[in-house]
Amino acid sequence: MKLRLILLVLSLLAFLSASTGGYLYYSSLKESAQKESERQTSTRAEMIRKNLSSFLSESIKPVKTMSGMKEFRDLLIRRDSSSFDKANAMLDHFKASLDVDVCYLMNSIGNTIASSNRNDPDSFVGNNFAFRPYFKQAIKGIPSTYMALGTTSGKRGAYYSHPVYAERQDSPAGIVVIKASIELIESELTTTSGEIALVTDPQGVVFISNQKNWLYHSIKKHSSKEISDITKSLQFGNGPWRWIGLEIKGKKYAEDTEGNKYLIHRLGLYNYPGWDVIHLYNLKEISKIFSSPLLKIIEPIIIVLCILVGLAVFLLYKKASDELLKRKTFERALQKSEVRYRSIYHNTPAMLHSIDPNGCLISVSDNWLEIMGYEREDVIGKKLTRFFTPDSKSYAETAVFPEFFKTGFCKDVPYRFVKKNGDVIDVLLSAIGDRDDEGNITRSLAVSIDVTERIRAEKDLKLAKEELSRYSKDLERQVRKRTREINSILQYTPSVVYIKDNEGRYILVNSQFEELFGVQKDEVRGKTDYDIFPKEEAKQFRNNDLQVLSQRRSCQVEEDVHQKDGIQTYLSVKFPLYDESGDIISVCGISTDITDVKKAQDQLRRLSGSIMANQEKERAAIARE
Repeated sequence: MKLRLILLVLSLLAFLSASTGGYLYYSSLKESAQKESERQTSTRAEMIRKNLSSFLSESIKPVKTMSGMKEFRDLLIRRDSSSFDKANAMLDHFKASLDVDVCYLMNSIGNTIASSNRNDPDSFVGNNFAFRPYFKQAIKGIPSTYMALGTTSGKRGAYYSHPVYAERQDSPAGIVVIKASIELIESELTTTSGEIALVTDPQGVVFISNQKNWLYHSIKKHSSKEISDITKSLQFGNGPWRWIGLEIKGKKYAEDTEGNKYLIHRLGLYNYPGWDVIHLYNLKEISKIFSSPLLKIIEPIIIVLCILVGLAVFLLYKKASDELLKRKTFERALQKSEVRYRSIYHNTPAMLHSIDPNGCLISVSDNWLEIMGYEREDVIGKKLTRFFTPDSKSYAETAVFPEFFKTGFCKDVPYRFVKKNGDVIDVLLSAIGDRDDEGNITRSLAVSIDVTERIRAEKDLKLAKEELSRYSKDLERQVRKRTREINSILQYTPSVVYIKDNEGRYILVNSQFEELFGVQKDEVRGKTDYDIFPKEEAKQFRNNDLQVLSQRRSCQVEEDVHQKDGIQTYLSVKFPLYDESGDIISVCGISTDITDVKKAQDQLRRLSGSIMANQEKERAAIARE
């Protein structure tokens, strides 16, 4: 009996020990799986965010480089066939080099005037995208990146825009845009079973996801006004922006309409306020990690131990395999990104290079070598200043380099490079520093823009301005001289001089006009004859003006003017004035007082009549005799 009790107690103790061990193992496994799942969710979300941010930043520098290309500035200024051909060729070059969907050029009102897809059925040429935020920002001089669904192509993409300035213009003449396909980054959202990755905009609309049926749906319920605002923005098509049925519960969990529960991790997207990267991990997948060991605990101790050992080995092997698979996946993604980076680095039509803290070149782009005329082995390891003019070398070593390796940034530094053939080119260099974990700059990432032709053009322009200034001053002097001569003629001529527009309104009168009619210039200007003179006189003057306008030639007429001492007669010569296109713009009149002449003619006429009458009388008297 005592032995049985001892065996029973031992059995109970063994059972309790096994049960306690199984429970502790279960609890430990569950907690470990939970923490591991949270870590993987966090890591996965961070990886997606970094990949997406890297993708979205790839075309920022190329579009800035595009904005400085002469071909695009010329097309915005001169819309001739040669400019179109050069601009289209450059757009095709950038599209092929960057491996993007479309590169296009827009004018200041949002019309697409050139595009790399100009020959495609969904060509952008002729379309107006002024409503897009990337246009509104860039035309104000602010570079922009914008993600949306294409209204013409119906394809998702990331749009990179940059203002294009014409020479000597403060405001943009247009913008250049690069559209990169979102499908490329979406293809890298490969996840294991039970994982869902998505990217949402500030309104909660799903724009990127490995769950295709969630695209253009919303992770939250919207009011009618919010739906209307989303629709009006045209950012993601026409909707209808249905709710995907995902309810967020607390900070870590979410549940869909089918009852599936998820571990959720949300991260904000770099440089895109309101945009989120969301990673969902199905809790059922987490439970599978520890549910199988729980079932084995009820088996005999030995079997349990064997199974636990086998399961432990299996789990360790599986975990190692998963980690190895993930590592290979990450390595392939990293290699892919490296290949893409090197392709962009060497194919970008700008001089790119990197130097170490000693100022020695550690990498240069193909374009750098092509412009400078060197082979890569001739420059790698050499000091950058070796390729500078003496003045630029001194400036770099004493001022620019010390400040750059302190701050890690410089922009538009003017240098002069000496090419292999001895030619000197002017460049503007901008660079940022790449730092290690301790914050020390290990290398620079620099881009140099050849501005030789621009500087030469600026010098020529300065000389032209000086010549134009001298010519303008001489012209002003001649104009002042001619003006004084004309004013003297108008002031001292005894004739009345005036100019009227085609409607009969006075434009100019001289001092003789003021004296004759007792008015001032300011009182007459802009008025007609009917506003100044009696109706009959005004009608007389206007009819004579109309005769000049209709016949398009000068005429000479006598015009009567009523004065206090009686009627005065003026001989008026009126003639038309023409503009550059040959159209009559006004009528000029010169009136000379012939009142005394007319009186003398009348007296002479009467005297002649009297003499002739007397002669007739004398002849009649002689005849009678």
